[in-house]
Formats: sequence, C-alpha cells, structure tokens
Amino acid sequence: MSSFVSPSSNALRARLRAERRALTPAVRRRAAVQAARHLLTRPLFRNARRIAFYLAADGELDPLPLAHHATALGKRCYLPVLHPQGHRRLWFAPWRPGEPLRPNRYGIPEPLWERSGPVHLRVLDLVLLPLVAFDDRCNRMGMGAGFYDRTFAWKLRRPRWDGPRLVGYAYEMQQVAALDARAWDVPLDMVVTESGILCCEK
Repeated sequence: MSSFVSPSSNALRARLRAERRALTPAVRRRAAVQAARHLLTRPLFRNARRIAFYLAADGELDPLPLAHHATALGKRCYLPVLHPQGHRRLWFAPWRPGEPLRPNRYGIPEPLWERSGPVHLRVLDLVLLPLVAFDDRCNRMGMGAGFYDRTFAWKLRRPRWDGPRLVGYAYEMQQVAALDARAWDVPLDMVVTESGILCCEK
C-alpha cells in the first residue's frame, strides 16, 4: 500500500497542521468539550461498550473529555499501540484516563501493555480517528503514514462484515471542499467537530 501524496496534498496538509497548531489552548479546550457533547447524545456512542480513542498531538482535537465520560459510564477505553512485529498496523490496548504511559519506538505515548493485552478489532464498537482534513463525503486525510488505513483495510474488502464504526474527530476548520480518495483510503462513517456531526451513509 503506497502512502504517496501529491504536492498539493502535502501543501494542504502543511497548511492545516499549521492552522491547527496556531489555535490557543483555550480554543482547543472549548472545542474538545463541545465535540464531546455532540457525540455523547448519539446512540452510536451510548450503545458502544468498547471505544478506541487517541492521545491528541500536534494541535489535534482532544478526545480526552469524551474518554472521561466513557469511563464514568462504564465503557471500556482503548488506545492505539504499534504492532510489535512492525507491520505498520495498529493494535488497540486497554487504557483508562490517568493510567501511566510509555513512549513507543516513535516516541508516541502508549499504555503499558502485555502481548496478550491488545484486543481484536472486531470487538471494538467505535474508533475515534485523528485527521488533518476531511470532506463532506467523509474522506479523511491523515498524517501520511497510512497506519489507520492499513489497520482497517479489511473494511474496503468486506464492508458488510461486523466491525467498529470509524469516527473522525477534528475541528470544523479542517473541512475542505473535496479530497481525492485513493483506492486504499478507508472512508469514515462519521465526522465529529465542535460545531456538530457529519454522517455519511455508505
């Protein structure tokens, strides 16, 4: 699976990342709380028992307020971890807000987990994905490494197979008119921003 992006895609990614990083801490906190409120009311979240989150970095919209709500409601929370055999795919390990973390080989914090700890993707109900850009068809532009697309590539081959719903989590200003969806790009089921929810029927 190639991770090639055009020069225009690189320029768009660089611009949106810079704009995201320029947001003040107060704006980021307010947006995180507002986005959590939007998803809290949805059956997709209320009915989910196992939810994968991510740790915000590089100015990303922070799902931690939603993770606190999920924990209080008795839901099981998970974070992505690198596959130990270096397959450039993700596993998801159990985690609760406040538990200790350790850096992986890229310096990204991960839960303290044993090889038997990560769960099979099929048992997750909901996965929140960070992104750099999205469009109104729920196409997603990530950081360019392709980890999430490789991890969920089976959803392209078996769209009716039971598995987690994929929800993009982003600021409204990250929406663009259109993204060029490539054959390996896994589309989202929904995008949540501080302004509301964009649902995409497949």
